Amino acid sequence: MNQNHELQFVRSTADDIDAIFSFYDDAIAFQKKVFKKHWQGFDRKLIETEVTEGRQWKILVNGKIACIFAVEFSDPLIWKEKDTDPSIYLHRIVSHSEFRGNNFMLAIIEWAKNFGKANALQFIRMDTWGDNPNLIAYYVKSGFTHTGFSTPDPTPSLPKHYEGIELALFELEIN
Repeated sequence: MNQNHELQFVRSTADDIDAIFSFYDDAIAFQKKVFKKHWQGFDRKLIETEVTEGRQWKILVNGKIACIFAVEFSDPLIWKEKDTDPSIYLHRIVSHSEFRGNNFMLAIIEWAKNFGKANALQFIRMDTWGDNPNLIAYYVKSGFTHTGFSTPDPTPSLPKHYEGIELALFELEIN
């Protein structure tokens, strides 16, 4: 990221919902090019709820949305018994194609550490497809510990791409 660019972390608003879906569409197209699996789309109500609850975030670079992500504070369907640890769970991190390659992950980790410290959280957690060695290596290189695998039980509560898959789990302790 060019040092002249200031990153701003801002909660998404209802006015951002169409842009969020545009980011997801671009991400799905990219996933289809680089991996054998891809997201299956998302229910608009899910995104509206995340926005209303202040859990959908955007990173602005010089006033333009460069990256989006969602957070959870409980994720029992994926993390099962470990979900009792006070954690922030990062989901659906997507960079705009114009900003791809700027390694927003490191900025999101720093943001999540600060958010976690301010809210007495112990871990930053993430998941990805368990058979994606490139993304697994990227998350480990970014500072996460690969803690194992999880297979979510079938449920309509999770997006469709979680059906019948094994997930790689990652966490980073907040000091």
